[in-house]
Amino acid sequence: MKQSLKFLGIAIAGGLIALGINKLVEEKPNQTMETKFMHEADVQQVQAVNFVSTMGTSIGAELDFTEAADKSLHAVVFILSEFSKKSSVYDEYFSPNDFFSRGQPNVIRASGSGVILSSDGYIVTNNHVVQEASKVTITLNDKREYIATIVGTDPSTDLALLKIDEKELPFLLFGNSDEVKVGEWVLAVGNPFNLTSTVTAGIISAKARNINILGSQTSIESFLQTDAAVNPGNSGGALVNTKGQLIGINAAIASKNGSFIGYSFAIPVTIVKKVVSDLKEFGKIKRAYIGVTIQNIDSKLSKELKQAEIKGVFIPGIIHGGAAEKAGIKPRSIVTKIDGMEVNSGSELLEKVGMHRPGDKIIVTTESVEGEAEDHEVVLTDLYGNAHVKSNNTEAAVTHKIGAKLSSIDSKVKQELKINNGVEVIEITEGLFQDAGIRKGFIILKIDQSRIEKPSDVESILKQKKGGVLIEGIYPSGAKAFYGFGI
Repeated sequence: MKQSLKFLGIAIAGGLIALGINKLVEEKPNQTMETKFMHEADVQQVQAVNFVSTMGTSIGAELDFTEAADKSLHAVVFILSEFSKKSSVYDEYFSPNDFFSRGQPNVIRASGSGVILSSDGYIVTNNHVVQEASKVTITLNDKREYIATIVGTDPSTDLALLKIDEKELPFLLFGNSDEVKVGEWVLAVGNPFNLTSTVTAGIISAKARNINILGSQTSIESFLQTDAAVNPGNSGGALVNTKGQLIGINAAIASKNGSFIGYSFAIPVTIVKKVVSDLKEFGKIKRAYIGVTIQNIDSKLSKELKQAEIKGVFIPGIIHGGAAEKAGIKPRSIVTKIDGMEVNSGSELLEKVGMHRPGDKIIVTTESVEGEAEDHEVVLTDLYGNAHVKSNNTEAAVTHKIGAKLSSIDSKVKQELKINNGVEVIEITEGLFQDAGIRKGFIILKIDQSRIEKPSDVESILKQKKGGVLIEGIYPSGAKAFYGFGI
């Protein structure tokens, strides 16, 4: 079989990356330069985006978007992220002689959009808009400004959750991206080119698009494609239906020149809801795995499988001991439905699994090569085969959650580093510390301005925290560092 086999190790929740943001350097405060990160996708290039412009789409007189636009405008915010130095997220895109690398270290700024999800100030945006930011400023449509806390991020879906301290804010209700139909009218709302909220209209051009923008086996690329006009600055903005309900988060455009030329892509709200829920409850993503390798079925493979019609997703292999094997799914099966909903591409399958957590049960409908259909109750697991989502209520759970072992430091270390307190991170595993970038050897001095004297201080403080956390510390080299994440 000469088909290109896409091994995903395990079918899991994932996401997309939108690669394009506006950057300003403090050296020249009055000069704005736009830099788009490009990624080849066939002939065109896929870039991160921020919605803008108007394509002049013809709209029938009977259609009225004013109510949906009014709801969306007040719930979409402008985001300005500041970086204290050139961030590693940009390094591979700039040469040492790049304009942004010259002179003394500068404050780099990246702008984008965000969507208010609740009246108490939770905001969703793209991860690339706030990744590694030292300061995030939110500007509402009425010009009020707030400093935001980063509750949590998920690079594999390019989503991030922020929080501002305010009440009675306007917010968008979730729609259902599964029910969206090709040809349906939608509005794109964001802050392109550093402008205030801008609304453009278009239709859903396609669903479950895989544009190969992330290239990670753990990502989900199942975008809503629309022709609503989008330009740099709209990353993290809203894609809404004509009722003003959120159906997607704008993320990328297909472009040869960095501006909108007809296609834009949004992360479906089914994925957004799951990621936001995980970040609020756990501070990180609880990924569900089904335990199969998958391959899209094209005309050639369909003939080899002797299908009467081209449908479903081919399962060439099963992960030993995984959820699918335990449920009785066989290699060389064809998955046709998940929970009664048809799946005809790997993207659709991953999106459906990505809506769940480990321990959730789903019904997977398969067909054998002989055409025999069968339903399987699959209990999804995490990467390690566990079907139980652990609680965060005990100190042991806190230690597991942060993914680190801590140790007291002796007087010699204190003397050498000229510090009076602190605990050392002696081991890092999967968890919040690793996700935040904390490395082995880091000495925690303070958590949200509270002095840390012993390892149990970390557990007791974090156990009581909810929302953003700022950790201050120092490395054995003497380098000071600050890390933030959500609990």
